[in-house]
Amino acid sequence: MTETGERLPEPAATETTAARLVLFDFDGVILRGDAFTLLVREQLRRGRWRYLPALAMALPSAPLLPFTRRPLRHGVVRAALMGLGEARYKALARRFGQRLARQPGRFHRDALTALRRHLAAGDRVVVVTGCETELVRAIFDELGLPDLPLVASRLKRGWVGMRMACHNVGAEKLRQLLAHELGERWDIAYSDSLKDLPMLRAADSPVLVNASPRLQKRATAALGREPRFVDWW
Repeated sequence: MTETGERLPEPAATETTAARLVLFDFDGVILRGDAFTLLVREQLRRGRWRYLPALAMALPSAPLLPFTRRPLRHGVVRAALMGLGEARYKALARRFGQRLARQPGRFHRDALTALRRHLAAGDRVVVVTGCETELVRAIFDELGLPDLPLVASRLKRGWVGMRMACHNVGAEKLRQLLAHELGERWDIAYSDSLKDLPMLRAADSPVLVNASPRLQKRATAALGREPRFVDWW
């Protein structure tokens, strides 16, 4: 069943109801678009000279494109962040995140409403995202949610600038959740993508956000059960 907005599942009626663990994906679920991709694109536009090293770093991965785009993505990220140390990148991410958070229509209001309702209900809410940690933290700080726990991608200092240390997507989310001592099962997980099937499978109540009819069918088949479907605006 598709529903507009979000009705939170009622916890079991017990004298001491344990806090539910609720996971939210970020890009496409809370944010319209991909925050880190937007940052990388802006960096490339502001320093067009970066296109040449981006091309040079991408060429060796060309034969792998039919199978994976990971080396290509990482090469473009390295080129976009070339010359930036940790302090400069953090300042860049904070400025960009603040500007992004102030853009009208950038967020799914229903998603933020649902997230805040979970917090008000006493649920343990964690944002689990492929977005980079400093950037997504800056965004939530600007939204007035500075203490929201995050499990996100991380960068590290390389020879020529910042580079990807952990890309928190797909099955990596399960490894990172375990590393953060969040266990292997959770009560509710929200996502908009089949890339999050590992996270959705481990949820008692998987929720797919703004899914097309085709995606609904594919998700139901892949999960072996029908998730909840919500339309968020």
